[in-house]
Amino acid sequence: MMGSEITVREIKPINIDGGYLIDGFPYAGLANAIATESMINTVQFEMAGVLDSDLFPPLTIVKDGVPNFPARIFVNSDLRVAIFSSYLTPHESLHRQVAKTMLEWANKHKCAYIISSSAIRSEEQDSFIVGVGSTSDAKKKLKDADIPLLSHGTIPGIPGILLNEGALSNTNVIVLLSNSKERGPDFKAGAQICMAMSKIVPGTACDLKSLLQEAEIVEQSIKKTEEDAEPLKDAMYG
Repeated sequence: MMGSEITVREIKPINIDGGYLIDGFPYAGLANAIATESMINTVQFEMAGVLDSDLFPPLTIVKDGVPNFPARIFVNSDLRVAIFSSYLTPHESLHRQVAKTMLEWANKHKCAYIISSSAIRSEEQDSFIVGVGSTSDAKKKLKDADIPLLSHGTIPGIPGILLNEGALSNTNVIVLLSNSKERGPDFKAGAQICMAMSKIVPGTACDLKSLLQEAEIVEQSIKKTEEDAEPLKDAMYG
């Protein structure tokens, strides 16, 4: 597809050698976006770059009077952690390119692990979280964090592509899955994912007391961005 390449523009030096890249793109609900936003707000992260593409809707998000790209990179150099954060749900036609960009960027910066997440639909009353690893090292990381491994299932979208490519290239990819009975944002799933990530990534944390408030803000912001971008998406994707 012409013009589908995603450009990464770094605005600060980034050193996350041996560290972690966390996928914060929203899809299948907003649980992972809520989780990563909570982590960004709890631990000291700074914006270090942006992601852009000719196939991203042309818009800016103004926060506190400052224009922002919809997709940004936040970094904590002390913890060697980077987060790809987005207020736009990527169109299905871009999922493969988004995953490829993450893999290439993580390889460039010598990340040890890529972590993604998603909510899965379940009728079970009790909440749970399970994980999938692309390599033996990734599976060991999950076991060490006392996160059960998923034996059978289907994982669509960017997390699924990351796992497939990670298995082929021997790249450590971890995908966390939290159950959800409803469609749309799930605060409980976001909290579960954030807490699970903090078990896997040393030094990270989630402020559960403020998570609910932050989740509502994230939900409102993403919904507003999606509404504003809808006419642009219709024109671009049909």
